[in-house]
Amino acid sequence: MITDRSQRWRDRRNKFVPASTVIDPSEYAVDVIDCGKMARPFVIEQHYSGSFPASRLSVGLFRNGAAGRSRLVGVATFSVPMNNAAIIKHTGLTSYNAGVELGRLVLLDEVAGNGETWFLSRAFRHLRQEKQGIISVLSYADPMRRVGSSGVILGGHCGQIYSVFGAAYRGRSRPKTETLTPDGQVFCERALSKIRNREQGEGYAIDELIRRGAERPAGEDGRAWIASLIDRGFFRKRRHPGNHVYVFPLTKAAKIADRPLAHLPYPVLDRSRVSDDVTALPLLLAA
Repeated sequence: MITDRSQRWRDRRNKFVPASTVIDPSEYAVDVIDCGKMARPFVIEQHYSGSFPASRLSVGLFRNGAAGRSRLVGVATFSVPMNNAAIIKHTGLTSYNAGVELGRLVLLDEVAGNGETWFLSRAFRHLRQEKQGIISVLSYADPMRRVGSSGVILGGHCGQIYSVFGAAYRGRSRPKTETLTPDGQVFCERALSKIRNREQGEGYAIDELIRRGAERPAGEDGRAWIASLIDRGFFRKRRHPGNHVYVFPLTKAAKIADRPLAHLPYPVLDRSRVSDDVTALPLLLAA
């Protein structure tokens, strides 16, 4: 596979830098960072989702500056997966506690093209040092291009950087139907359910919809408010064929557990596609 661009982030918009550019190790440092005080604000500010997962460990990429000062220019967050069964299914491990998801990998556009592999290899070392019971990492690549009123928010990717890193490719996760807001971002059904049923977290979900352009509720309850937004066409449904699934076995035991599982050919990016799934055929149809 030819990988000539690397995806980066800045103010929730994806950007690209030439993959041929090389990071200068003397300019950077990698260390464990506080999830709430450092990782979460950085990820929310820069990543298109504007959200932060339930983290088990976060590692920061720092760029050295004048007078010994450094700036945070990247974050790798290892998080609890949405479904623990995915760890067992895709890693071959017998306990989901032995695996973790790479929930966020966010690098600013000033980081050179090989920044992901350079940073991620060091982040994995910190993960093993801090969480010795974790021996395998699961990661997903979302191939769906997302377009909002202000233009392309997410170009869609097939996980090329993971293949360069030598991760095992498992195929796709299950297809699903997404609910999109006018800004092109996905709004999860669980958050809608919290609003409809007045569950804990309702206020945060309402505030998020307002931030995305919804009119503030005019006295109606949550269920009626969501119904009115649907009637006005605020939400849009889209079928998602499934994310690409990758696994990084970090120890000998993890590699042994990984051997019996499928090792499929890496998917290829089709840059001619301007919408929806950017995976090149025939893998577009593979499940």
